[in-house]
Amino acid sequence: MSNVTPVILCGGTGSRLWPKSRPEQPKPFQQLVGEKTLFKQTLTRTQLDGDRGAIVVAGARHLELIEAQSADGTIREIIIEPDAKNTAPAIALAAARLNPDTIMLVCPSDHHISDEDAFREVVRKAARLAESGWLVTLGIDPTGPETGFGYIERGEELGQGSYEVRRFVEKPDLSTAQSFVKRGTFSWNSGIFLFKAGTFWTELQAHRPEMAKSIEMSVAKGESRAHQFHPAGEPFEQITGESIDYAVMENAKKVAVIPVSMGWSDIGNWRALHEAQESDELGNFSSGPAELVDCKGVFTDSDGPRVSVIGMEDVIVVVDGDEILVTASSHVQQVGQLRGAKEQ
Repeated sequence: MSNVTPVILCGGTGSRLWPKSRPEQPKPFQQLVGEKTLFKQTLTRTQLDGDRGAIVVAGARHLELIEAQSADGTIREIIIEPDAKNTAPAIALAAARLNPDTIMLVCPSDHHISDEDAFREVVRKAARLAESGWLVTLGIDPTGPETGFGYIERGEELGQGSYEVRRFVEKPDLSTAQSFVKRGTFSWNSGIFLFKAGTFWTELQAHRPEMAKSIEMSVAKGESRAHQFHPAGEPFEQITGESIDYAVMENAKKVAVIPVSMGWSDIGNWRALHEAQESDELGNFSSGPAELVDCKGVFTDSDGPRVSVIGMEDVIVVVDGDEILVTASSHVQQVGQLRGAKEQ
């Protein structure tokens, strides 16, 4: 697939993985699952046949980490965002730098996919659909009524396991999520997309003309330095930040979803990280020195001190430098509300 260019988005602070994820060493650049960092995993699995390297869109503060974790040839260009404006402007910067016929494979930099063969197969299928002018998103087959993800409802079948998108749904409450899973026509929204750069750009101009105009000006006035591109700051700063879902996907006509099971996780919180690991027969997992006695469903992560837990269930304990986190697994979504996480 020589016409597919990976576009890797390096944004966000990973505040729900505090204290391990911090501004100086955020979530994508840490070795959380497996032997590589999430960023390295993303670069590796998106290198498809004939690829000439990925475009990475990131803020200036992550530049050193990106350079340090990139092998030769895996990155074509790093686009330095003047400001964090959510996914639609970030993707638009990359689209403006590509030939309109290039198929963009847009991926977050901080997801884990255990079945990379299934990922590459569904990408090939989605690329063929994108060639026909469709905006394609990968939908994850739900394993339960998750309230932390957006959902995609399938409409008419397009063939070969792909469907028109009937609607996008924001993160639901538990009862709504349960009904979605029961109906069997909903997928989790993975945040992974494929489309031609020109198709995306046409839709952005139609639905967010001011954003498209600001991106055009920012790119036109930007400058290249080696393999980096620095868009002009002033036009970009005028943009109102918006996700690709709101700005484009929910408004376009030819939007498709391909459901897939590929061992996907957004590693969005400590429970998700626990679920992505190979736990013991009691559901316990430890990274770093630990002693667990009469425990079930306990996760520990320590960068030094030994963690000792007795008689606990469904608890997460994290020790990182001068910070300690203890939370029930059922409350991990609240970690981002802690003062330490907000100070990032």
